[in-house]
Amino acid sequence: MTNPNTLWTRTFLLLCTAQFFGSSQHALLQPTFPLYITWLGGTPFQVGLVLACFAVTSVVFRPIIGGWADQWSEPGVSFCGLALLSLAVLICLVPVAEATMFANGLRGIGWAGLNTGGYSLLALISPEKKRGAASGLYSGVQSSAQILFPPIALWLLYASFGGFGLIFITTAIFSVAGAFAGLLMASSVPRPVRPHSVRPNVPWWRDIFHFIEPEILLPSVLLLWLNVSLPAITNFIILYAQELRLTNFGAYFVVLGAASMLGRPLLGRLSDKIGRARSVASGFVLQILGLLLMTVVASLVGVIIGGVTYILGNAIGSSTTLAMAVERADPARRGKQMATFSVAYPLSYGVGSLITGSAIDIAGYAGMFLLLAAIQAAGLFFACAKASGLASAAR
Repeated sequence: MTNPNTLWTRTFLLLCTAQFFGSSQHALLQPTFPLYITWLGGTPFQVGLVLACFAVTSVVFRPIIGGWADQWSEPGVSFCGLALLSLAVLICLVPVAEATMFANGLRGIGWAGLNTGGYSLLALISPEKKRGAASGLYSGVQSSAQILFPPIALWLLYASFGGFGLIFITTAIFSVAGAFAGLLMASSVPRPVRPHSVRPNVPWWRDIFHFIEPEILLPSVLLLWLNVSLPAITNFIILYAQELRLTNFGAYFVVLGAASMLGRPLLGRLSDKIGRARSVASGFVLQILGLLLMTVVASLVGVIIGGVTYILGNAIGSSTTLAMAVERADPARRGKQMATFSVAYPLSYGVGSLITGSAIDIAGYAGMFLLLAAIQAAGLFFACAKASGLASAAR
């Protein structure tokens, strides 16, 4: 019999594998899309629009997909999401910005399926006393792709045999590999009894379109606030590096990926010890410092230091809010609630991309970083005001 306090189960390992391949696709495209759109003649604002298409569909479809996961199968939802990711990215082979916008919208739906199924499974299989560690490891696997794949994307782009087409085909292959891991996982997932309706006397279709989940509203808002500035560090930073004329910029993604991969599991366990409120506040503080550093550095080393400071704050903040959501999720509505929580990721990605792209066009890169630092400072004040609610989340 499996020890209920054991984290390293076959299901958890396969879940992390599927998430790794799905996140690898996303990591390959992070530096690719800004360069691709500007290569097609677009502006930073148009880059923001392309990235926002991904966010819009992911936000709209997540609650629907979450209800589907509750009624059907979490592994099945993840598999369908990965399959759609592999098909959608091939549309980007058409060298037209509008085609990339459409493809990224389809990717948003696939990403919603991958993450909705993944977060639901994480809430289902995480041992009660190790939720912070499980959340840190899970998000660490998601972010570990940052170590290799953005630099690999740049290498594939500029190699003599490479180009944008090769990157798009490679990302499709990664999604197929993740889908295969999802199929293997299906047989090992515990099958809880699923009610015909998770809310008695409410039609299934109305339950699916019930978007507000009070139990996880606070961690969802905090996650959105923490991540709204993330596109500046992961996507638009490649354009900033071009303006600074920095070479060998792949090292930036390698160092940030290593910091995120190593930091999330450690900081996730730390949040179990020091409390959720302190962890979230620490995340905001580190992100503010990282953004402010970006305004005064002009070398590769300086940009890396600013990025690492930011990414460690994002690691502890995101891991902590995920642990809070896992703790608060109602088992009868786990898929729906975790889907609603995960809406914060694409919503912050879309809003943050539009804010970042617009700020660059209007105020330049320094003005953009200062604006995002001010937004994070407001988030810090909000977290401090809600400290008692954060503390009560760990029950």
